[in-house]
Amino acid sequence: MGPDTAVLLPAYNEADHIGNLLRRIREIAPESPCVVVDDGSTDHTAELAREAGAFVISHPFNMGYGVALQTGYKFVVRRGYSYLVQLDADGQHDPRFIPVLWERVASGHCDLCIGSRFLEGETYSIPFARRAGMFLFRRIASALVRTTITDPTSGYQAMNRRVLDFFIKDIYPTDYPDTDVLVMLYRNQFRIAEAPVIMHAAQPGKSIHSGLKPVYYLFKMALDIPLNLIRREEKQ
Repeated sequence: MGPDTAVLLPAYNEADHIGNLLRRIREIAPESPCVVVDDGSTDHTAELAREAGAFVISHPFNMGYGVALQTGYKFVVRRGYSYLVQLDADGQHDPRFIPVLWERVASGHCDLCIGSRFLEGETYSIPFARRAGMFLFRRIASALVRTTITDPTSGYQAMNRRVLDFFIKDIYPTDYPDTDVLVMLYRNQFRIAEAPVIMHAAQPGKSIHSGLKPVYYLFKMALDIPLNLIRREEKQ
């Protein structure tokens, strides 16, 4: 990995983790700049990220995970980077696997590589309801993109510039970008693959799939996935 690759971390009230996580990333990818999108945090997330050497973009208030991601994508495209690796700022995604995901994309194997927690045996304990939802969307995603996707809800991803240019368009879903994004990419002839990673349990209430959010998530995916199947392919 080099200076043509950015590492993106959307963050909301992650002062307890962001500094140490950025230092670990710096050890693993010293030449790649880190971009933190502070999504309206009320703690010292932005200040600590700057102290750790990251570019920091701050939203005036909390706008949601998808908006934070797209803000980062636009920044990365504007700066002219060729590749991006994104991971959560809460410590759930082990940064040791950043080069693994990047290599699959940089080698030309795929346009987007998903870090899967399920490719090498069992992972941390996942509540039954969420595991059942993961299984359902794993089957749906694999059927629709015509390749096995074991972890369609993973936000640990690497992508090339073609994907970045696509993601900055208005078509990108800015509330819960997830399984529907994979269908959208496949419909527009992007190549999707997975690589094994290690993840840790998210803090209670921090995941975009916690609390009552899965109810809305299921409703949204039930609408978005069929729409992506009938929507005309976007010009790239």
